[in-house]
Amino acid sequence: MGFKLAIFISGRGSNMKEIVRACQRKELKSSIELIVSNNAKAPGLLIPEIRNIPTLTLDESNFDNKNFYLLLEKSLIKNGIELICLAGFMKVLDKDFVNKWKNKIINIHPSLLPAFKGLKPQLNAIKNNVKYAGCTVHYVNEKIDSGNIIDQDIVKVSLDDNEKSLSKKILKKEHKLYIKVLRNLENCNG
Repeated sequence: MGFKLAIFISGRGSNMKEIVRACQRKELKSSIELIVSNNAKAPGLLIPEIRNIPTLTLDESNFDNKNFYLLLEKSLIKNGIELICLAGFMKVLDKDFVNKWKNKIINIHPSLLPAFKGLKPQLNAIKNNVKYAGCTVHYVNEKIDSGNIIDQDIVKVSLDDNEKSLSKKILKKEHKLYIKVLRNLENCNG
């Protein structure tokens, strides 16, 4: 059984685009009911695939923290959201919000967690001369990139890789992994 999804973005929205396409092609049983961004200038908001999906832009400079979460919660409930997919959402979610939506928020991170949590994981992988890097989909909890791991995929790090080339390799894996995880969650959902 599918979920009513909300996808949260802050930037280009490439993972969002892949999830939207998978739903449109019926590769997933879920439906995207809401796109949320904390950045009114996020390039992902211009992706043609989302033109018929309700969008909520909550520019943090226009709201205090309390009102940000009140409006967000109201929109999620109004749209019947069952699962939130963070896809490049560059805001640490409030502890109370995360606890209200416990085990209903998933995130994709471009490292093999628990290694290289937080910002610039690809650069940290290069600096630490790792042989393998990758991506992780995990449940969101109060700590950054620390929730239970759902699934991971790996890429080999080449000697000539830099932050940009490694990021590109990992992003290709992210697009496939997010869809795989959502399909598996749907199957577990009945």
